[in-house]
Amino acid sequence: MTDRGWPPGLMISAPASGTGKTTVMLGLLRALTDDRLTVQPFKSGPDYIDPAFHRAASGRASFNLDNWAMGEGLFGAIAARAAGADICVAEGSMGLFDGVASRGLGGFGSSAETARAMGWPVVLVIDVSGQAQSAAATALGFARYAADLTIAGVILNRVASPRHERLVRLGMEQAGLPVLGALPRRGDLTLPERHLGLIQAVEHPDLETAIAKYAAFLRQHVDLSAIIAAARGSQPPQAGRGPRPPAQRIALARDAAFSFTYPHLLEGWHEAGAEILPFSPLADEAPDAGADLVWLPGGYPELHAGRLAAASRFHAGLRQHAVTRPVHGECGGYMVLGQTLVDSQGVAHPMAGLLGLVTSYQQRRLHLGYRRAVLSSGMPGHPVGAVLRGHEFHYSTILEQPDSALAAVFDADGSPVAETGSRRGNVTGTFFHLIATEGG
Repeated sequence: MTDRGWPPGLMISAPASGTGKTTVMLGLLRALTDDRLTVQPFKSGPDYIDPAFHRAASGRASFNLDNWAMGEGLFGAIAARAAGADICVAEGSMGLFDGVASRGLGGFGSSAETARAMGWPVVLVIDVSGQAQSAAATALGFARYAADLTIAGVILNRVASPRHERLVRLGMEQAGLPVLGALPRRGDLTLPERHLGLIQAVEHPDLETAIAKYAAFLRQHVDLSAIIAAARGSQPPQAGRGPRPPAQRIALARDAAFSFTYPHLLEGWHEAGAEILPFSPLADEAPDAGADLVWLPGGYPELHAGRLAAASRFHAGLRQHAVTRPVHGECGGYMVLGQTLVDSQGVAHPMAGLLGLVTSYQQRRLHLGYRRAVLSSGMPGHPVGAVLRGHEFHYSTILEQPDSALAAVFDADGSPVAETGSRRGNVTGTFFHLIATEGG
């Protein structure tokens, strides 16, 4: 523990996406947990898939820290969840210094900013494929790019041979950068992916076995003692108020088709006294009849469109609820509230029909980035004029959107976004996933 009582920590980052930092993260979380340390995982940035993997590896809920979408108070409240842990381990997004061009509530959204705010040194995972001493030049550039950020050392990934490792280590020695581990190239130590990145943790055919393999691999090739010794930390920003629940009793869709909800929202709603009532649309379950609100998160409804179209009890329960009480959907949940979802094969599946939205995966187009939304119509928990921060990531195309726009939506640089969300009666939906209320 640090002198102030906060656990020390590390940021696991990389020069770019695709270097293997998630595998390193999961193996490290499990190895430290197996050594009887209480490990608090975090994810820097808006990713909503990785935290579930972190939880499976550490046995402790993982939370997003996002300095573009979150103000200092919410950032501090989430960081304070590390209280009682022995060490924090955070996984970065993209490359260490990658963010957006325009400053958000707390910064530009980079992992470097998160590490700086928490006083965490960075462990840089470097894919050394196709290079030797030259890898040190990359690492040295990262070490010198920001004088107020500490690079604790590097983990070399995808090392081809003992000779390759010797050459890379020689370069790192000349650059003055500690090598904390060297991972041989292993084709079997990868996580399955699809178009949004990793598959969901709940879909992995044998996640426990995979994580155990990652941990054994790291224990064999990484200096865990040196990594623990490198951890540092400072008191996080002062904790403010957590997110307010949008209702007292919230029926939450939760299964393989609906799982993209930020952990800090669900934990915050629960701690503020809200009751979360999970149900499974894929199992054709209707939302709790006594709920005040039905909330459909994002996920992969396009992979289950046929089952969702045939879920008659689910549809009937939604429609009955919407007569008198609010229903809200995010991204995939929004599409399910619409009229039709066209899958990648061109098959049109009828959805709940509570909104007129028609979407298609046959015409794939990437929609990715932070979103700032000014509500022109109220949605559950947020009045007209409220400003919300969120993130959008999907490949669907809108074919029809006849309902009233829910909000004026902008990207991180203030440019208007066409996906404005919809409202019809008590039913609302957005393509962005809510992270925080601006000023809340």
